[in-house]
Amino acid sequence: MEKKWNEAEKEGYRLIYNEGGKDLGISFGSKVTIITEDGFAFKDFLGTGELAAYEDWRLPAAERAADLASRLSIEDIAGLMLYSAHQLIPARGPLSAAFGGTYGGKSFDESGADPWDLTDQQKEFIVKDRVRHVLIMKLQDTETAVKWNNRLQALAENTGFGIPANNSSDPRHGAGAAAEYMGVTGEPISKWANGIGLTAAFEPEAVREFGEIGAAEYRALGITTALSPQIDLATEPRWMRFADTFGEHTELTVEMTRAYCDGFQTTKGSEDGWGADSVNTMVKHFPGGGPCEAGRDGHYAYGKFAVYPGGNFEEHLRPFTEGAFSLNGGTKTASAVMPYYTISYGADQTCGENVGNSFSKYIVNDLLRERFGYDGVVCTDWGITHDMGKTEEEFAGKCWGVETLTEAERHLKALEAGVDQFGGNNDAGPVLEAYRMGCEKYGEEAMRSRFERSASRLLRNIFQTGLFENPYLDLEHSCQVVGCREFTEKGYLSQLKSVTLLKNRAGVLPLKEHIRVYIPRRHIRPYLDFMSSMTPDMHVEPAGKGAAADYFVVVDTPEEADAAICFIESPVSVGYDPEDRKQGGSGYVPVTLQYRPYEAKQARLHSLAGGDPLEDFDDRSYRGKWNTAANEEDLDLVLDTKKRMGDRPVIVSVNLKNPMVMAELEPCADAILVDYGVSPQAVLDVITGRFIPCGLLPLQMPADMDTVERQAEDEAFDMECYVDSEGHVYEFGFGMNFDGVIEDERTEKYGRQNRRRTK
Repeated sequence: MEKKWNEAEKEGYRLIYNEGGKDLGISFGSKVTIITEDGFAFKDFLGTGELAAYEDWRLPAAERAADLASRLSIEDIAGLMLYSAHQLIPARGPLSAAFGGTYGGKSFDESGADPWDLTDQQKEFIVKDRVRHVLIMKLQDTETAVKWNNRLQALAENTGFGIPANNSSDPRHGAGAAAEYMGVTGEPISKWANGIGLTAAFEPEAVREFGEIGAAEYRALGITTALSPQIDLATEPRWMRFADTFGEHTELTVEMTRAYCDGFQTTKGSEDGWGADSVNTMVKHFPGGGPCEAGRDGHYAYGKFAVYPGGNFEEHLRPFTEGAFSLNGGTKTASAVMPYYTISYGADQTCGENVGNSFSKYIVNDLLRERFGYDGVVCTDWGITHDMGKTEEEFAGKCWGVETLTEAERHLKALEAGVDQFGGNNDAGPVLEAYRMGCEKYGEEAMRSRFERSASRLLRNIFQTGLFENPYLDLEHSCQVVGCREFTEKGYLSQLKSVTLLKNRAGVLPLKEHIRVYIPRRHIRPYLDFMSSMTPDMHVEPAGKGAAADYFVVVDTPEEADAAICFIESPVSVGYDPEDRKQGGSGYVPVTLQYRPYEAKQARLHSLAGGDPLEDFDDRSYRGKWNTAANEEDLDLVLDTKKRMGDRPVIVSVNLKNPMVMAELEPCADAILVDYGVSPQAVLDVITGRFIPCGLLPLQMPADMDTVERQAEDEAFDMECYVDSEGHVYEFGFGMNFDGVIEDERTEKYGRQNRRRTK
């Protein structure tokens, strides 16, 4: 048979070209040799000289996965079930205390290591614990990403069955740098509007293009699984993860979900859609994390409950069933699903259990697996099997509803529910103990079969992205792709399209460039941050002030200015106060969407859900209690600036993370713009008219906090909206350009008259 392949040397690996077939990458010095069959080259992972089914790239991914799963030991499968903690590459800087690593037992700075060297811990979890799913947070730059990936893959290739690493990332294309999961990224990846900002453009087809570009950059960085999109319906305006969603409009969220997943997962020209350009998507959070009671989030014990006062549990499933599981492209369905931390209170119709979603047989098996026929990977959210903290606010394990079980018992319960993988767990010990417990309960044959099912699903996602053939990266190619001019420009355009103009009294915008502009400094009081640490008292110089120097003459006082721009943030608050607990209260306080002190007079008299090992009460009501936004002085900043500016224009630019009560500041603003996490240049381009605003509100702005308290956590579009001094209603789909209120095909299709209320 005539040889149908040839090879070339790359940096650190050999690249074998199969004529009309799959290209193969093999590291220098690898134990893996080549088998030639029918003239084509195949990797001999097993070293037998004979072609095994999993080594044959001509076979379907599912068949190869099943073959390899049958060969794996339980220890190998347990390793596949692990998903690493966040990795810093290199492991240095302020975040290393929480997510660090060592190099030969030393810190990075002490070791003399290269940025792309593997840490001691990475070597150990690849070889000893057989981990193959690695979560990347920090990357120093593209070169570091490429060389680190190639070293990691070479180690994996020479270990066990040669299973490659399936590297993943939380969203890293967002222009806003404050997202807790982004950490510090150094690679020049293109920056886009993200989550609710993508929705503000009301263009699902643009989201598909984002997915295609995002996938190209991810693959160039060695990332083959996206821990996104977040498709929870944002029906609860106080939820801290509101800004990462596509909003509360079900049909629009369905369209955005399909576009996002099709863009990321599809390799063009492939029969089944999968290939070397594909990135697995992990949609989250099943069955919808949006309806958390009173806006408190499931990362913390005080926010463990999702509630359905409007009876809309089924509505929150639709982004999954009609979107993620019903794609238009050849891949057909999102390759992985992540349940949320929360207990979907009262939703279990078979066992009547109130446990975290990943522990619920009703949620994972009865709904996801059996009713909806989903056979992809189910991966828990991070840290659900770890022990909870000593207080309700502590950022620790999130074992909601199974707090009294051991770690191994929690793993077994999740496996019984239908889970395949454990997020944030590098340790195989509890998984293996859960297996032994399962053997005693169900028999070894049944548990072996159960583990193989999960292994097949996990391996299928590695096979279908082509990693078994070539997991290696070409540095020159990666540098040409990541952050290239075309991708960067398209990302910036998405930022511009998301900026929403809400008010433009007397046509004050656009501002003329080169005029004198005053931009005041902000002050933010201490509050509990994402990690439940108390932030310091902060005086903040807005990022927009530095950027404004390219547009205006920035002056120090209002008296010198022709106009003022106030860069502020929507109200920041947390629905739990440790000081209230220490003083004999329950600890529960309202999440407020206004700046000034707020008393929750209209809150529920009794909470819908409750019960916690740390509490001797079940009622989490906060009726009659107070809270104040940590950034209350953002309001003072606007009011004071208006007072000092007199008749000269005051423009307010709000970084909007949640809907907010505009009544406090709107009358004092001549123009108001909102963004959802973009660069300050994008806002300034709109303010100066370099770009005509076209964004629409992807949410409702409440008239007051009373309407927020009255709305149901699980119901969309059930708030009374704010009406400004110009008579405009800040309703879903509202937005302005410089000529007035926008009315176009987007508002006709998705506007108030065509949206379908839940229930």
